[in-house]
Amino acid sequence: MDDALSARQTQLLKVIIDEHIATAEPVGSVALENKYSLGVSPATIRNEMALLTSKGFLKQPHTSAGRVPTPKAMKFYINQLMEEKSLSVTDEVHAKEEVWDSRDNADKLMRDATHALAEQTHYLAVSALDNGDAWSFGHSNLFESPEFFDYQVCQSLFGMLEGERSLRELLFGHFTGASPIEVLFGEELGWDFFEPIGMVASRFQIGDKKGAIGVVGPFRLNYPRVIPTVRYFGNLIQELSAHA
Repeated sequence: MDDALSARQTQLLKVIIDEHIATAEPVGSVALENKYSLGVSPATIRNEMALLTSKGFLKQPHTSAGRVPTPKAMKFYINQLMEEKSLSVTDEVHAKEEVWDSRDNADKLMRDATHALAEQTHYLAVSALDNGDAWSFGHSNLFESPEFFDYQVCQSLFGMLEGERSLRELLFGHFTGASPIEVLFGEELGWDFFEPIGMVASRFQIGDKKGAIGVVGPFRLNYPRVIPTVRYFGNLIQELSAHA
C-alpha cells in the first residue's frame, strides 16, 4: 500500500497527534471539526481518518469511536512535522548549576544530571553507564499521566527499573546510539504492558565510559520539549566530563 500522504492528510495527522498529546484521549472527527478550522466537511474528515488508519498511521481503540496515532505516525510527526521548543537560557543555566559541582565525579555527575532532567521535564528520567551503575528519578511524575493509572503498566515499568541490568539493556541494547537522540516506543519492545510508554534517550562518552540518559513517560510524550532537553543534557554531561 502507498504510504505517501497528501497535504490534507499530513495536516490532519498533525492536528490529531497534537490533540492526542494534549488530551490523552482518542480523537474523533466531531472534536476536530469543533476545535479546528480545517476547511473541510465532517464527512471528509472521517474519510481521511479512515485512509490514515488503512495506511497504518492511526488505530482505533476498541472501546472508542476516536482514533490514536501509531508509532509509525509518531515517528513521522517527530521527523517531519514537529517544531522543537528550544530550552530557555534560564533552563540551561539552571541545568548547569545543578551538575557543575559534580563534574569531577562521573557517577555523581550522572546522578545529579538525571535528577535535574526529571525536574525539568516532569517525567521519569533514567540514565546508566555501560559498565557501571544506573539511576532513575521522578517516579511520581508518571502519575500525572492517565496512562499510568493502569497498575499493570506501572508494575512492568517499575520491575524493569528495579533491575539495573534491564535498564542498561534498554539504554544500550534497544537504543542503538546510531544517532545523537533516539525515540523508542514501548510497542516496539515487545515487553508486556509497555504499549502506552514512550522513551527518548541520548548516548554520549563520559571519560573512558559510554553513558546514556533519557526520559520515560507516556507514548504521547511532549516530544517538542523533551527531545531538545534530553539532547542538551547528554551534550552537557559529555562536555563537563571532557573538561573535568
